[in-house]
Amino acid sequence: MHRQKPPFLSHRTVVKHTGENRMKAKEFTGLFERFSKVMEENRRYLIQLDSVVGDGDLGLTMDDGFKAAYHAVRDSEESDIGKLLYGAGKAMSVAVPSTMGTLMASGWMQAGKAFRGADEIQIDQMADIFAAYLEGVAGRGKAKPGEKTFLDGLAPAVDAMKEALENGKNAVEVAEAASEGAAQGFRNTTTMIAVHGRAATRGAASRELEDPGAAVAMLMMQAYRDWVRDTHDCLPC
Repeated sequence: MHRQKPPFLSHRTVVKHTGENRMKAKEFTGLFERFSKVMEENRRYLIQLDSVVGDGDLGLTMDDGFKAAYHAVRDSEESDIGKLLYGAGKAMSVAVPSTMGTLMASGWMQAGKAFRGADEIQIDQMADIFAAYLEGVAGRGKAKPGEKTFLDGLAPAVDAMKEALENGKNAVEVAEAASEGAAQGFRNTTTMIAVHGRAATRGAASRELEDPGAAVAMLMMQAYRDWVRDTHDCLPC
């Protein structure tokens, strides 16, 4: 079968190296800008994927949702990282109150709860942020890895990040492992039978289809990788 290929990322935000391995709330602005841009640039790709198994609006939903989250972070004066992430999730939930929009918003809100009270984190704690995001989406969606969903893209990324950290890899290597893990997870969805959503009505015939939700996770990890490369590649993290 013919499979859609995601376009190359054309957007590159120029970020000045700070020489620091610590992140404060305001530094999330650049990351959320990357999330927003990758969804905007891949809107048509997600629409094409989703039109096969869903109603074809995923690209619009993710574009609008991540843009709302970015604007919330950009415009916030909040120094508490947890409250900042929670606010990003709330903004997303208001902007795109659809099923997928709510799931993505739940991820940020759970991450916000996990990091409430933190005004600074180490870059390697991004693995914990994405793990909390995974927990939030799984809890809200009543799903688990292996059911052909967003989780099948993000779960391998989180596992890859943790393994890379355990092996003493630096921030860029950890981010690259996350991106590779998510991409492989997305490809692996063609070995799974859908359990949720419209794709589940296809039964065994859903196995050969690529999951649009997992594609969203793949794009998120691509954006994260590129952000880390631009902001932390000079650091012995």
